[in-house]
Amino acid sequence: MEYRQIIPCIYLNNGLAVKSLHDREKVSEDPVGLASDFENYGADSIIIFDFSVNDAGHEKNLEIIKAISHTVDIPLIGAGNVKRAEDIKKLLYAGCSAAALNFSKKENIELAKEVSKRFGREKIAASVADTSELDAGVSEIKNYIGFVLLINEEHLAEVDNWFKANCSDNQNPMNVDLIPLLEKETLHEAAAVLRTYNIAGIAGGVLDRSCTEFMDFKRQCKGLGIPVNTYDSKISWDELVKNSDDMVPVVVQDYKTGEVLMLAYMNAEAFEKTLSTGKMTYWSRSRNELWVKGDTSGHYQFVKSLTADCDKDTILAKVLQIGAACHTGARSCFFNEMIRREYNESNPLKVFEREYATIVDRRDHPKEGSYTNYLFDKGIDKILKKVGEECTEIIVAAKNPDPEELKYELADWLYHAMVLMVEKGVTWEDVTKEIVNR
Repeated sequence: MEYRQIIPCIYLNNGLAVKSLHDREKVSEDPVGLASDFENYGADSIIIFDFSVNDAGHEKNLEIIKAISHTVDIPLIGAGNVKRAEDIKKLLYAGCSAAALNFSKKENIELAKEVSKRFGREKIAASVADTSELDAGVSEIKNYIGFVLLINEEHLAEVDNWFKANCSDNQNPMNVDLIPLLEKETLHEAAAVLRTYNIAGIAGGVLDRSCTEFMDFKRQCKGLGIPVNTYDSKISWDELVKNSDDMVPVVVQDYKTGEVLMLAYMNAEAFEKTLSTGKMTYWSRSRNELWVKGDTSGHYQFVKSLTADCDKDTILAKVLQIGAACHTGARSCFFNEMIRREYNESNPLKVFEREYATIVDRRDHPKEGSYTNYLFDKGIDKILKKVGEECTEIIVAAKNPDPEELKYELADWLYHAMVLMVEKGVTWEDVTKEIVNR
């Protein structure tokens, strides 16, 4: 099933979030936090508009987009100030999954073919105000555009008809989605748009002001027969095996690091509330009441996944943890070490992250005689020279039938590559996210 997308917008002006396309009143000095709230409360993706009027403001907004992409996992769509293929590249490199060309400008329509072939059709959107702009770029939309953003809701009915007319040919259907930016004042009106038109989702408008209501809104949409992405468990509460108190223990884990954070218990009410809100909710056995983790402390746990064990008598919850999980203020409740036998960490990402952290520490706290500090002192040209030399060593080693030399040279190259990453401010999370998004 294809879900209808719920897409709030962030409008950036010189690094600050402003109210809308037409109203530049400041709404937030923390657009990264705003994006996190959108994701945590159920947004499916985010459109980010760049309202900068000069190069300095544009670069500041790009830095904000990069910071947002580092923080959230949902797709970002970049729009505004796109005039050249280089602008599309900057948005995609900043972490956007797609970038929008303003089709009110003829040169942007002409640019569509070039950037679509270079970056992929699915990464290119067209923003239009009415059917005249669709007509002007109909060939480009049919062949080089992944989806269309309608920025003037007044023309939604006629644009919807245009799509029906141009997408109805079964011999040559247009695989293009339509997403209108709303000016609606209520979620009820927004739901009516989703119900009336054959669109991929809705964006902006009331959604920009209602993030804490996203899950309620989605449940209402689902009740109206509109397919939206909600938390629906494949295993019902009745299928789970409860303990003598009619509860199920929940092991809570950080979704990124795998760190075990805490153990708590759910009853049927807590389970259903967790599914309906997307926030981890438990039954407090000491207080004998429902407990939304974070309601008192602000340290919410937002659901990423719930998995039952083989006997269906325990739930593993992977969460985004805000702040500390433990009432003591510790990140995890599990910090009282009992026994420990030394071992070598073999999880590849943890090994890379530990080595990366060591390189960062060398940069920030130089040690005399350190080869890493020698590279940093010599600068980028020396680091690049070593990365290139190690690439050559890998090629030579690969010609050897014994893989041992290749393993050694690959490890050498990865070290120097990590020095380059630290020098340029690129993290392993940046790299893995890029791989996932391809």
